[in-house]
Parts: sequence; structure tokens; C-alpha cells
Amino acid sequence: MNLPVTQTNHQLSTLTFDPELTLGARNAVNVCLRIQPNEKVTIITDDATKEIAASIVRELEQLGSTYRAWVLEDLAPRPLRDLPQEIADNLETSEVSIFAVQAQANELRSRMQMTDIVNRRHIRHAHMVNINRQIMLEGMRADFLKVDRISQKVAEMVRRASLIRAKTAAGTDLTAELDPAYRWIKTSGIISPEKWGNLPGGEVFTTPGEVNGTFVIDGVVGDWLCAKFGDLAPNPLTIRIKNNRLTEAHSANRKLEDDFWRYTHTDENSDRVGEFAIGTNIELKDVIGQILQDEKYPGVHIAFGNPYGAHTGAQWYSSTHIDVVGRKFDIWVDDEQIMKHGKFLIEP
Repeated sequence: MNLPVTQTNHQLSTLTFDPELTLGARNAVNVCLRIQPNEKVTIITDDATKEIAASIVRELEQLGSTYRAWVLEDLAPRPLRDLPQEIADNLETSEVSIFAVQAQANELRSRMQMTDIVNRRHIRHAHMVNINRQIMLEGMRADFLKVDRISQKVAEMVRRASLIRAKTAAGTDLTAELDPAYRWIKTSGIISPEKWGNLPGGEVFTTPGEVNGTFVIDGVVGDWLCAKFGDLAPNPLTIRIKNNRLTEAHSANRKLEDDFWRYTHTDENSDRVGEFAIGTNIELKDVIGQILQDEKYPGVHIAFGNPYGAHTGAQWYSSTHIDVVGRKFDIWVDDEQIMKHGKFLIEP
């Protein structure tokens, strides 16, 4: 079924939604994206996320912005093989875009096609993959100006550093040698034309020069595996990294172990550390089993695969990208400790 845009807009405009979603939606529109009445907005959602999209549409209508909304299932079967052309064309004439959907296996290609347009046109883009009610009521209610302040302080420190070490009581012991040729990116929830960002925001990241050590993943793993396995605290996944490549992965949950290993061996760089990041959303209290929010939880997370080279400057590529998150980190930037048991030692 391919609904006319006006019908899709009307569908979301008239959809009843939980008023508890309003504060998070208002934060997204007015604080994070700073949308203006004269700007055009592209909204991409799916059947499972329409209620949240409707809360965002209400804020846009109160603001007076022009928008076009798309429900993915109205355009193509899922999982998507490619970004629908209608959406691609609409992005070409928009200043702002919002992507609020639930991830499905093998859809990363279509999302990369979307962000390629976003990057080229410098669209202020909010990436809200797997957004749900809990995240709207927690992470999306953060004081993003406060999160931005601590993110800026962390960014200033790591940009001068050559080595970061991260440890946890669970057994993580990881070192990241930093390459000055690669840029650190701040995505604090305040989204600019220079870099699209996830919402809720709160991290600084780069492509590392080289990562070595052990990471005990007692938080979550990303992409579609997150919805499948959730919070890993009962059965952590322990991985080992040597010369920036994944060398081992072990868990009592053999299905998790097998799925993760297959995912990270999709192409020649799927097992390569493409991202090293520090979560900075200090208003998050714990991991909840949702990667969109959990990668912003204060601590270290890394990702295997695509290094987002358009932003970091990395020259290599992968068709995959999967984050891994732990809990309660101690972090040293060069010789200065900036986090102890998951709490920053620097003030926002």
C-alpha cells in the first residue's frame, strides 16, 4: 500500500498518543533540533513507532513547520532492501529529518543510504532507531544543555590525549591508542548541520588508532541483536581484541555468541573496531536493554564495523556497525582518571 503523503500526514496528525510522550517530543523539536517555523522536516517512522511520531508531529504543528511524514510499511516490504525513492527525494529538499523506527535485521544498508543524503546535504538529522516509550520518558527528558556541557569537557580532554584506558570490576581491561588524524565527534543531543546525531544524545566518539584488551559486555549489543537479547547482565559476552580486530567472543548464551560472531564477520572489516566512544548522558541511571539509550550511559562503548569516516576521517569502510556496552567503568585519559565506577570525576 502506497499512501499519499497528505494521507500519511493526516494519519499521524490525528492519531491519539499518550500525553506522557509530549515532554520528550518537545525536547527533540525545540532543544535538540531547534526547528524553525520556516523549515521543512522529513519524518520517517513505521507502524510500531507511529504513536511516538504522532507526538513529534504535534510539536511541529504547534510550531508551524512544514513536514512530510512517511510510514515505511506503506512504501515497501520490510526488512527494507533500499531506502524508498520517495523518502530520498523528500530529503533532498528538507532542512531537518527525524528517523523514528524499530530496527529490523539487514536494514543497515537502507539507513546508510539515508545518512549519505543527510551528510551530503548537511541536514539536521535525529536518528531514533528503536525509540520506545521508556526512552521517551527517560533519556529524551534529559537536560541536553547540561549533557552538552560535560560532553564538551570530555571532548576537549580526549582530543589532546594519546591513550585511553578503561576497566571494570566485571573484567574489562581495554586500551585505545588514539590517532591524531582521526577526529573526535561530540553528539550530545544538540544536533547541528555538521553531524547528525542519535536521540537521546550524549557521547563523544572517534575511530581509534588501535584497541587491545578484553571487554566484558554486561550491558547490551547493538543493531537488531539488541531487541533479541536485551540486557546481557545475566549472561555477559566476553570479547578479546588484538590489533583492533575481534579475536574471541564467549558467552554462556551460545546463541548470542554465534549471532554476534556471524554479524562481526559479514565483510572484511566487520570485525574491526570502527568506533571508540565515551557515553556522557549523566542523567541516565543504568542500562535498560535498548542500545539507542544505553550507548549514552556514562562509560565506554566501542563498535565493530563502519567507522563513520565522513565524520572521523577514517579511510576504510564496512557494511556493518554494531555497538557493545558495559557498566560501571573506570576511565583514564592519558594518566588522568575521569570516571570511577561509572561516575564522572569532572563537573558538567
